[in-house]
Amino acid sequence: MIDKLLIAAATMIASMGIAFAQVEVNKADAAALDSVKGVGPAMSKQILDERAKGEFKDWADFQKRVKGVGDKRAAKLSSAGLVVSGKPVAGAPMVKPAAAVKPKADAKAAPAPAKM
Repeated sequence: MIDKLLIAAATMIASMGIAFAQVEVNKADAAALDSVKGVGPAMSKQILDERAKGEFKDWADFQKRVKGVGDKRAAKLSSAGLVVSGKPVAGAPMVKPAAAVKPKADAKAAPAPAKM
């Protein structure tokens, strides 16, 4: 019984980590960039083309070189997990914490372990 609880907890923790992973613009491939909400194939191509000329130094450099990314869009992309040189854009809300994930209301509570 305890084994099942441990496996369930480990699975839940692992799935939360995947759901909120950050995508580094200077290292990501097209598929990883496309996985960020707000980035499509056209923007991914533009990012990769610009990155081929040199890595993005910071968000200001990214916004200057990638057409259509202003302050609002940069904040949305950052909130969705995109980072430049390991940093989110200044002033953008952080990715939702794992605590925001709510369990299903109809899920049954696990019975207490038997006392020996």
